[in-house]
Amino acid sequence: MKEYNVGIIGATGMVGQRFALLLADHPWFKVKVVAASPRSAGKTYKEAVGSKWAFDCDIPSNIAELIVMDAAADLEKIAASVDFVFCAVDMKKDEIRALEEAYAKAECPVISNNSAHRGTADVPMVIPEINADHIRIIDSQKKRLGTKRGFIAVKSNCSLQSYVPAIYPLDKKYGIKEVLVCTYQAISGAGKTFKTWPEMIDNVIPFIGGEEEKSEQEPLKIWGSVEGDKIVNATSPSFTAQCIRVPVSDGHMGAVFMRFEDGKKPSKEEILDCWNSFSGRAQELNLPSAPKQFLHYFAEDNMPQTKLQRELEGGMAVSIGRLREDTQYDYKFVCLSHNTLRGAAGGGVLMAELLCAEGYID
Repeated sequence: MKEYNVGIIGATGMVGQRFALLLADHPWFKVKVVAASPRSAGKTYKEAVGSKWAFDCDIPSNIAELIVMDAAADLEKIAASVDFVFCAVDMKKDEIRALEEAYAKAECPVISNNSAHRGTADVPMVIPEINADHIRIIDSQKKRLGTKRGFIAVKSNCSLQSYVPAIYPLDKKYGIKEVLVCTYQAISGAGKTFKTWPEMIDNVIPFIGGEEEKSEQEPLKIWGSVEGDKIVNATSPSFTAQCIRVPVSDGHMGAVFMRFEDGKKPSKEEILDCWNSFSGRAQELNLPSAPKQFLHYFAEDNMPQTKLQRELEGGMAVSIGRLREDTQYDYKFVCLSHNTLRGAAGGGVLMAELLCAEGYID
């Protein structure tokens, strides 16, 4: 595989910092550009991040001294100097939408961690193990944008990465009618640490703005199908969600209740076999960031635990436990994923690997 020169747009925020860590020694991707807001532009990355560095390890030495560019003002220069960019900016949604389209129209593919284009019908929202085939909509998107190689691809909301991978293979094999999920989400999902958000210590907040709508609607795009020049959302399963912020540094947990289509309820053993045998295009291609085993089931009653399992397979695997029959739904279980690895930056890197391996980034 060839090497690609890449940029990180929104490099000083928490997800941008996670991108910097993941890409520091990546076998395919070399960070050539870091960009952020005008107040950071002109400084070294180390100076621009300063005390906002959110991790215990040091800033990667091969990125620390890069001069931060202005994500908007230097757009043409950035687009000309990299093969594609990762985008994790903290801006208003309409501003993000405009910025990402400007990069795409400058013939620079955009791998976005943002939600601005998740609802755009010809923008693929990809979990590589689940709906890798959605990337073919990129050809239609490029026709709309009038580009030869520029496009936008997005990853889903970070909390979906915990429960959607466990539900998807069961629905495809047996058919699921209804899903109820309660998510318990880490503070890093808000770009915070306990140092910057001391109010979260010994506290639970039963509201995360916009999160429940995303949790109910985005799975239907992942389940959807490419029809002509757009992705058409699926109409089932029906999702309802409640999302809660909990005093955990990293790791989103979901408590899932599911009801199968009439007459299609599998046995517990069939569900476990479905999870254990499930893999996707990321594993077929042996992508560098892909977990060897995507879904891990833990039989112990008190597993998975956020602190113990969030780093499983480099934080890119999904942990599942406590599968049992329910008195109102057919089954219930819990699941866990690392929200800034599988859920955010790591999921973006894996999607970029898929796009490169499939020939969408030349």
